[in-house]
Amino acid sequence: MTPQKGPPKGPVQGAFFTKAVYNDPVKSILNADLHCHSVVSDGTLTPAALAQRAKSNGVELWALTDHDEIGGQDSALEAAQSLGMNYLTGVEISVTFAQKTVHIVGLGFDASEPLIQEGLKATRGGREERAREMSAQLEKVGIVGAFEGALQYAGNLELISRTHFARFLVESGVCQDTNEVFRRFLTEGKPGFVEHKWASLKDAVTWIRDCKGMAVIAHPGRYPFTPTEEFAFLSEFKAHGGQGIEVVTGSHTPDEFVKYADVAMEFDFFASRGSDFHSPTESRIDLGALPWLSGKLQPIWEQLEDRIQ
Repeated sequence: MTPQKGPPKGPVQGAFFTKAVYNDPVKSILNADLHCHSVVSDGTLTPAALAQRAKSNGVELWALTDHDEIGGQDSALEAAQSLGMNYLTGVEISVTFAQKTVHIVGLGFDASEPLIQEGLKATRGGREERAREMSAQLEKVGIVGAFEGALQYAGNLELISRTHFARFLVESGVCQDTNEVFRRFLTEGKPGFVEHKWASLKDAVTWIRDCKGMAVIAHPGRYPFTPTEEFAFLSEFKAHGGQGIEVVTGSHTPDEFVKYADVAMEFDFFASRGSDFHSPTESRIDLGALPWLSGKLQPIWEQLEDRIQ
């Protein structure tokens, strides 16, 4: 796999920021998008449609990272290879840390290993009970039929999530868009929020590493940690064998690109890049349309060369 040379081209917009880590010129450019979701979890496109969209947007290395589910991996790989696009296996695992939900992306693992299959199945357990309680809370504020409505979008009880409830609330006219849903409902302290105990940080990292993959902290700027909690999270992740962090991702601001580039260097993490694309109408940024990683960072895909398919 030969990365592009020279300045950014195509849909990707260059973003070279003022702090020291972003003053270093980009030495090589690869349009890698290693975080997105299909209908197998809470996206709206099939794995094949995502592959086609990624290819059309200039993506050269792609990973499908559905939430707690690897059922779309075979379809994603087949579609990527048919388009001449390089592929890494992927998943996004839900984790509870310091009583908060965080996400760990796994890349380049062996999806046929029973360890990760059984771990993810256990993590999915309890989603139905949580969804029914969310629906009951929403009914108390006058929103009826939310469970059945959300299930129409999820299809699979094992994978029903807040995103599916959000789509129902938009479709039923309660909110104008999914951003409004999360402002008014489904987040801590709002009607419809139900805490769920996910996998432990140690378990998630272990499943990925023991199946020959690399663990990556997903969109670290999204977590409501205090500085002390964030340092503890980063330190424990590293202690368990985590090796990567998303620096450039769809939910990060330019300031957060810089902040987490600095974090990657401080903790000696490999840097990842992913849009977190879910839907053409819902996502903040399209597949393949992210800024480049700084030239001072070590891209995680360079450590996974032997896992690229």
